[in-house]
Amino acid sequence: MSAAKTAYSQQSELHADQAANEISSELLLQKYAPLVKRIAQHLMARFPASVQLDDLIQAGVIGLLEAARNYNGGKGASFETYAGIRIRGAMIDDVRKGDWAPRSVHRNARKVAQAMRRVEASLGREASDAEVAAEMGVTLDEYYNHIKDTASSRLQSLDEMVDREDSLDEPMDPSNASPAQEMQKVTLKQAVIQEIGNLPERERLVLSLYYDDELNLKEIGSVLGVSESRISQIHSQAMLRLRARLSDWNIESE
Repeated sequence: MSAAKTAYSQQSELHADQAANEISSELLLQKYAPLVKRIAQHLMARFPASVQLDDLIQAGVIGLLEAARNYNGGKGASFETYAGIRIRGAMIDDVRKGDWAPRSVHRNARKVAQAMRRVEASLGREASDAEVAAEMGVTLDEYYNHIKDTASSRLQSLDEMVDREDSLDEPMDPSNASPAQEMQKVTLKQAVIQEIGNLPERERLVLSLYYDDELNLKEIGSVLGVSESRISQIHSQAMLRLRARLSDWNIESE
């Protein structure tokens, strides 16, 4: 075969591969577009108001395509489970790039968690809002403002607590996790479940409705007869309480 024919053949094969990849990606997007949209809508409830649904979906699509390229079925996780983690991680990473919150917000969130831990260690029971505020040396209104700021700036998520490696800064990739990382994840998950069971009843209920029943904050507010902002506050307070109780796992607020 002449060099010209060889080059032509190789070019034809390349074009065929590119066309096949384009068709494969299109079918992938058609099949999993509802999953991307569902994850985006669920995450929207705890992101700053400046975050747009379309931006989350766009980031999620990138995560989906990366999942398709990197998925290894021999690792045990189904593709949908694996893709869900990568889609969620891509959305969270995209929002974090535009994190606008001043350092004082993160610092105050950490102070709230630390105060909760001290009060609960001292009293041997859950800390009330007033007790945490007193421990921090602030008024109750100031305490609620700290919680509100945390709700609007932090990405509070049980998934983030559990799906982490070592420093817990990035979502754990189930196809690449070592046995030690998998064991750490299982142990941490057990600890999180145990501490959720020890939360105040209303905080426990909000987390159950949000994570188990997958209701958004507005829907939970309708169920409990309170405002969406109040549910957001309860959710953030529950997450800070969990971070305080699980501080030995290095997952306190930054």
